[in-house]
Order: sequence, then structure tokens, then C-alpha cells
Amino acid sequence: MTTVTPIESFLEKAAGLIPGGVNTSQRRVDPALVPVTAAGAYFEDASGQRYLDFHCAFGPIVLGHCYPTVNRRVKEAIDSIDLLGAGITPLEIQLAEKIAQHVPCAERVLLCNSGTEATYHAIRLSRAVTGRRKLVKFQGCYHGAHDAVLMNIITPLEKLGQKDVATAGATAQLIDDTLICDFNSLDSVEAAIKAHPGDVAAIILEPIPHNVGCLMPQPGFLQGLREIADANGIVLIFDEVITGFRHSLGGYQKIAGVTPDLTTMAKAMANGFPIAAVAGRSHLMDQFNTHPAGKVFFSGTYNAHAVGVSAALATIDALESPQAHAHLFSLGDRVRKGLNEITARLGIPAITTGFGSVFVTYFRETEPTTYVELMRQDHDKFVAFRQGMIRRGFYQLPVSVKRNHLTLSHTVSDVDRTLEASEDVLRRMMA
Repeated sequence: MTTVTPIESFLEKAAGLIPGGVNTSQRRVDPALVPVTAAGAYFEDASGQRYLDFHCAFGPIVLGHCYPTVNRRVKEAIDSIDLLGAGITPLEIQLAEKIAQHVPCAERVLLCNSGTEATYHAIRLSRAVTGRRKLVKFQGCYHGAHDAVLMNIITPLEKLGQKDVATAGATAQLIDDTLICDFNSLDSVEAAIKAHPGDVAAIILEPIPHNVGCLMPQPGFLQGLREIADANGIVLIFDEVITGFRHSLGGYQKIAGVTPDLTTMAKAMANGFPIAAVAGRSHLMDQFNTHPAGKVFFSGTYNAHAVGVSAALATIDALESPQAHAHLFSLGDRVRKGLNEITARLGIPAITTGFGSVFVTYFRETEPTTYVELMRQDHDKFVAFRQGMIRRGFYQLPVSVKRNHLTLSHTVSDVDRTLEASEDVLRRMMA
């Protein structure tokens, strides 16, 4: 008689009710998960297996799961207010003040619910203020689920140079209006603009393309984009949905010293609670119709819900501690250094790279600086390594090129145990 495990029972029930058994396509992975509790740096699944979490829900968890100070602030907020749908609450004003205080380009701030919404609004605003149609995005960058940017994300090498649309149902005009350029190549951007003179509304990018792990901008690249945008009347958008707050309270733009016209934020902004923001120069942001003179539509029933706003305020408060980012960066340095020492000692062609609290091990000999280099790695080993770590209780999403994250709840001991397990997994893989 076959015994059905608790996880199998849940998965079977989910598959009968939910298309594919998951509510986001990226959650369909092997091994399948049925988490039931989470706290700090750990979560537990329906079988009772406990995992040290390095996935962190694609990055929103920056303090730790169910972080007490965040949850307490959320409970306090919803005991006094929920959703009014009129006017502005003091909490919303406080959060706008915090974002404007920290983020260099944030002269004005509007709140919405997801990174997808934020990038959608930023692109629409750019087209409205410039009167242009075309959009420059970069191979490998992800900016949400809307048609204008849902292309050329994890593109196989044989399809590079073509439009690689990630969804059925996208309209031909939107596909045609999106120009794909190579990250770290200013020449490709200048060529795209030259081919469409006076018709490029915006350049949008992840200042660090974390969607493909960690592809660091080379010296002069971000500043070069700023200069190209200024010279051609183009709106420069930094999508800091991942980098914002995780790497710095001011986002990567503060670290790089390059200020975009608009920026989008979400994820680590509220430690896993749903909220996002679009922020930028006042002469642009005042064109949204939340302003009396604005013509660009901006609305959302759940925009600035007390739950997300209070979570964001509590998260930013925690990250304002001088020790917060120092701890995140220290752990990141420790795990990257340790993994590189292990692979060198074992003679494995692999490189662990990353920035701040993000790390990723590519199975190639040198750190990639272009998307092509990044994809020229051993994808099978990448996934096998992570699956081996999962079997030992260290959860890293078993999908090629995806990044790992650290939180304030991770400890030096957690990192050292991870390094020990990593060496054992890699030795077995070599054997």
C-alpha cells in the first residue's frame, strides 16, 4: 500500500483547484514546497523539515520572516485603521517623507501594490511626458508582468538578438516598441536610439540585474546612460524593486552616485508585505492625475493600505540602524569568500559573486560582465548544487542563475554551517 505524505496530499489538492498548483509560475520548482511556518531565517514545511532560507521570497525578506517589530506595527495599524478610499492618512505621509529623505531622485512619491504596477506607471508616465513610444530595456532584466517589458528575460543563447517574448497574448505594437539592448554596452543603447531618432521615451533597467543573479554594472555604464538620456530628452528609470533598501536605504543609485529621473521600489521595502512605490523628479511626478494639473492616470483601490505602509515604516526604521547594512554586507562578504575558497580548493570551475546581501555561484571560471558570459555556465551543475543543499536543509531556489539573499536574522553561524554543507555537496558532485 502506497503511503501519501502530507506534502503530496497538499500538492494533489492544490493541483485540482489552482492551475498548476501554484499562484505564481516561479513557485513551481523541484522539489515542490508546502511551507507552513516561518520565523527569522528559517521556515518549516508540511513534513516537519526545517530549512535555512536563502531564497527569501525572491528578496522581500530582508529583516527575517515574521519579524516581530514589523508584525507588531502592522497589528497596531489595523487595530486603528484599515482602508478608507478617500483622503490621505498620516501613515502615508510619514512613508513618503522617509522615501524622500533617503532616495536621491525621490522629490515626489506615489504608493501602489507591486513592482509590476510601479514599473507600468513609470513607463506610462515617460511616454506621456515625452510624447514618444519606444522603450529601451536590457537583456536579462525583469520589470514585471506587463507586456511592454515581459520579453528578453532568461533568453537562451540561440535566441539572442531576437525578440524573446515571455507570454502569449502580447500585442505586436508593444513588442515592436520595446528595444532590447545589452547590459554594460553603451554602444548598443546609442545604436538603438540612433535607429529610432526622437522616438525613445525611456530607458529602464535594474541598476544591478539581479533577475539573472548578479551582473554588476561596469565603471561608467550607469553614468553613461545618464548622459545619453540627458542628451536625447529620454526619461531614465532605475527599477530598484530588488536593490532598493536591500543594498542601501537610498537604493543602488545612492551607492553609484547616479540619479535617475524615476525609480521603482518594492520587495525589501516592507519585509514581505505587499506595497510598492514609484518616485522621481517633481516635474515628472506632478503629471500624474493625483495632482490637479496631471493628465496621467494613477489609481488603485488598495494603494497605500495601512498594512503595507506600516510594514514599510517599520522595515525602514530597522534598516536605519547603522549596524543593519553592515551586518548584511559582512555576511555577504563571508559567504562569497568562503564559497570561492571551497571551489578553488576542490578545483571546481565556479565563481561566487554578488553584492551586499546577494550571492550566487555560477559554474564558470570567471565573473560574468555580460549576459552572454553569464549564460555560458554549467546550468545542470547550478541546479544540482542547489538541490543538494535543499536535501541538507539549506533552501536556495533550484532554478538556474537565480540569486540567494541574506537577512538581518541570518548569523555568522548560519553562514559557516552553510559553507560546511556546501563543501560536502560539491565534493559529492565532483565524485
